[in-house]
Amino acid sequence: AKISLRTVQRIENNASQPHGKTLHLICDVLEINAEDLLDYGKKEDKSYLVIFHLSVLAFLAIPLGNIILPVILWLNKKNEVIGLKSIGANLLNFQIVWSVIFFANIFVFTFLKIMHYGYSQYIFLVFIGLYLINIALPIVFAVKSNKGKTDDLYPNIIRLIK
Repeated sequence: AKISLRTVQRIENNASQPHGKTLHLICDVLEINAEDLLDYGKKEDKSYLVIFHLSVLAFLAIPLGNIILPVILWLNKKNEVIGLKSIGANLLNFQIVWSVIFFANIFVFTFLKIMHYGYSQYIFLVFIGLYLINIALPIVFAVKSNKGKTDDLYPNIIRLIK
């Protein structure tokens, strides 16, 4: 990191806090973002994280509500609630991929029905499965967030938002 051993020892023993260039040098070597280490002004808010996870269920009433409402909540508080920045990016990445697969499934099902091809019942089962997954996961993850688990819970296939 191009800093002295004594400086590293002081930081490790909480005798001093790394500032400015020292912090950035350490973060560069560890390949992490300095903002992830600094939680100045941020607070822990389990109830907001629970509401954030449950906001996905807006898709039951509003098309693409599973993306629109979480984006609004995420942008509003991502710099104020500890963990929300990464949890939000994780949740939104999953919801975007889920929505693309879900609407592609609807398109394929409709096409197969119009063309009177078989196998539409299997596509319908996939549709129901996707629907149930996007109801169950937010509820399970809201309960986990309420218990203090703030890891990235949703499976991430494609990372569109960082």
